[in-house]
Amino acid sequence: MFLSMHWILDALDSAFFARALLGGSLVAAVCGVVGSWVVIRGMAFLGEAIGHGMLPGVAIATLAGIPPIVGGAVSAVTMSALIAALQRRGKLSYDTSIGLLFVAMLATGVIIISYSGNFATDASALLFGDILAISTADVWILTVVAVVAASCAAVCHRAFVALAFDRRTAHTLGYRPRLAQAMLVGLVTLAVVASAQAVGTLLVVALLLGPAVAAQPWSARIPGRMLIAALLGIAAVAAGLAVSWLAGTAAGSSIAASAVAVAALSHLCLAGLTVLRRIPAPSPA
Repeated sequence: MFLSMHWILDALDSAFFARALLGGSLVAAVCGVVGSWVVIRGMAFLGEAIGHGMLPGVAIATLAGIPPIVGGAVSAVTMSALIAALQRRGKLSYDTSIGLLFVAMLATGVIIISYSGNFATDASALLFGDILAISTADVWILTVVAVVAASCAAVCHRAFVALAFDRRTAHTLGYRPRLAQAMLVGLVTLAVVASAQAVGTLLVVALLLGPAVAAQPWSARIPGRMLIAALLGIAAVAAGLAVSWLAGTAAGSSIAASAVAVAALSHLCLAGLTVLRRIPAPSPA
């Protein structure tokens, strides 16, 4: 038992590992809150598109000598604004507009990368994550992001619920469906940008969807799902970091795989409970 716990003490004794665990837990909390709405509204493609849409900003920022995450955030916000603008015009369907912008942003990023030969290191850190490089300043920023995401979700909860059922119903109840939709897209963008350091933009959907999908069968109430998703996301971060520490694997990919494994394990447990409930109880002697 002592030997099995020894590596945990060694890992937590390392400042970078402790910061990675704390920062990853904050990211998991943000993704638990936002990811619940992503699953309810079927917005997984949006999260994937925004993650890939960060690539042009990352490329430009790297070439300009500024932090890649700053450029990625600007690119993600720009893409969200373009999606909202296309929706207001009403000419294209939601998934079609996202698909076009996704391809356009990704192609632009690849074109910019093709002009630079010394780009690989900085780009791979944001594309695949570098959670072990989280600094104390990053932890404080993620704390603010978590508070902002939770506050926005709480304030807009009724509007989001009404929007999830029917836009006309939301309008009848006095809510503004377009504003609510824009706020939800903004929350998804915030979660994607916040998760870039932990799992990278290519794997961010795993942390957005995995814990939220795992939490879905265990609570009928949305706040309950959010809490369970956040806790399961934290567990996935801890498991991914543990695998990375022991096996020497990439931390971001290990966390993403753990998040997907949590979803699979949750539904396996649900299936097992369903089977047990169908077994008739033994009759009394």
